[in-house]
Amino acid sequence: MKILREVTLMKVIAITDVNEDAKGLQVAKECGIPFGRDWREFLDDTVDIVIEVTGDQQVFEEVREARGKNTVLIPGSVAFLISKLLEEKEDLIHQLTSESFKRDLIFNSTDDGMVGIDSKGIVMLFNKSAERMIGADGEYVMGKHINDVIPESKLTTTLETRRTEVNQEVVLENGLKIISNRIPMITENDEVMGAFTVFKDITEVVNLAEEITNLKEIQTMLEAIIHSSDDAISVVDEEGKGILINPAYTRITGLTQEEVIGKPATTDISEGESIHLKVLQTRRAIRGTRMRVGPKRKEVIVNVAPIIVDGKLKGSVGVIHDMSEIQSLTQELDRARKIIRTLEAKYMFEDIIGESEEMKIAVEQAKLGAKTPATVLLRGESGTGKELFAHAIHNASDRKFNKFLRVNCAAISESLLESELFGYEEGAFSGAKHGGKRGIFEEADKGSIFLDEIGELSAGTQAKLLRVLQESEIVRVGGTKSININVRVIAATNVNLEKGIADGSFREDLYYRLNRMPIQIPPLRNRKSDIPLICESLITKLNQDYGRNVEGITEKAVGRLMDYHWPGNVRELENVLGRAMIFMEYNETSIDEHHLPALEKREGEKPAYKGYIGVTEPKDLGSRLEEYEKKIIQDVLEQNNGNKTATAKILNVSVRNLYYKLEKYNIEKNSMK
Repeated sequence: MKILREVTLMKVIAITDVNEDAKGLQVAKECGIPFGRDWREFLDDTVDIVIEVTGDQQVFEEVREARGKNTVLIPGSVAFLISKLLEEKEDLIHQLTSESFKRDLIFNSTDDGMVGIDSKGIVMLFNKSAERMIGADGEYVMGKHINDVIPESKLTTTLETRRTEVNQEVVLENGLKIISNRIPMITENDEVMGAFTVFKDITEVVNLAEEITNLKEIQTMLEAIIHSSDDAISVVDEEGKGILINPAYTRITGLTQEEVIGKPATTDISEGESIHLKVLQTRRAIRGTRMRVGPKRKEVIVNVAPIIVDGKLKGSVGVIHDMSEIQSLTQELDRARKIIRTLEAKYMFEDIIGESEEMKIAVEQAKLGAKTPATVLLRGESGTGKELFAHAIHNASDRKFNKFLRVNCAAISESLLESELFGYEEGAFSGAKHGGKRGIFEEADKGSIFLDEIGELSAGTQAKLLRVLQESEIVRVGGTKSININVRVIAATNVNLEKGIADGSFREDLYYRLNRMPIQIPPLRNRKSDIPLICESLITKLNQDYGRNVEGITEKAVGRLMDYHWPGNVRELENVLGRAMIFMEYNETSIDEHHLPALEKREGEKPAYKGYIGVTEPKDLGSRLEEYEKKIIQDVLEQNNGNKTATAKILNVSVRNLYYKLEKYNIEKNSMK
């Protein structure tokens, strides 16, 4: 009741309970909602919804009989499910808010100025230290183009060159002198998603270096400054022995003053050469060198410059940048984005696994399709991952922040599909909702809609879909008024649409509209080199689903999987791995050959494993049923002299379904007309 009262579109008009002391009646009394013991006093034709939560089947049936024709009766179990979903949504929002707060707390606690932009140059990060150094309010800067507020940052150049620049001296408009590191943010797909800069105020350091000529005086006056830095700083003398480090150096490298002061410059290096010694030899600064330091082999970027006083070399100073905190924050942001994506489209191109040439071509075509508003037709066998591609195309398009709705055209009956897609007007048919209903195309306005198994659409629905693609408008069932929509259609099919055109079950004009950008997703048998990578990902997923801790799969088991032809593609592979994990002992950590179910080979292929002499390889129930189905189709097809239409009619299946099974079982074409 509390949840319903928070929904502005609903009004709770009464609550009843046979128990006069029930908590719900007390809350209703406090809120001024009518209440009583008998529900019959309040039920009339004006009531839209009744939620029955007594758990008494007799009460449920009495209410169902007494309700009006426009009154919807909802069982308590459904109401409970809805309330739990709403609670989970609030929890996700709370988690996202908490992660954002932690991120802001870390960014604003550092003394380093930080500014970040997206791929269009718009400022999306501006911490407190940046406000202090640049002299601009963060609320004013956020959302503006970087060149309009901090033109001297040169972040747009970093976007264009895609190059990391470290220790770049910059003089701000207010005269402040800073040292800036500019880094592009590049995704795993080599796409620039933005850039950020981390900078320090070096005005005081530069002034001191210009005025003080004695190394001991420099050490004394700079000690307080370098000790406040979050970056590790080390200073060596002209002989390459350590004379000064700051607390950040100990935090990053794990080495104390006793382990560094007076020791050679090579002491802190776990992988790489001493940059201090190179600078002392060449008397030239070296910047941006990657190396590993300390007992924990932490990866860092090192910048070292010589200290020269009156033309004499007195030592060198090095700055070690630890990027792990920023990388950690980036990972937190990625996790937050994944939480948000689960509310709409779940997957991105990074989630598509495959290094084979066939899959790379399909992914590149899909990325190209995501950047255009054209209709995309995903073609491939069942289980190849067409829906995964649809999610990724939506999330890579400019519609990613709008709705992504999915419709399986074969899972909804023909009588309901049209009203579900296009909506209906009040009174359009018996049982139509009061006021009509918006269809899925209207709900997906400004977003994307994924129409799976498009080949199963009826002729009438095909005509309406063609109007959507041509005119960008729909007409509700029972209505006459056109409604303009802006929807990106992603369609998918596992049947041969060209054969559907030939037998008249699919419109040719709709086919050409859908087929503007076809993407063929290869079956698993054509990209078997991807099986090890896919297995690794599926095992991680299945561990979460089944509460297991399987670490991987043996080479022999992979060999068995590579020998199989996979008619069910990745979906079948997941099924096989899932069955193997279910029958594994809990102390077993790897899927081995004997854990796998029997995998039947096609004719002409070598068996996946050798059995005992004289013993036929065992077959599971699914394989036996497929063999039986194949024989029946062959027999009926021969009886009808290869006539597919007559064969489909006798078998009581659609012609499209028959074509699919003919291809699946590789039935000889010479028996078909």
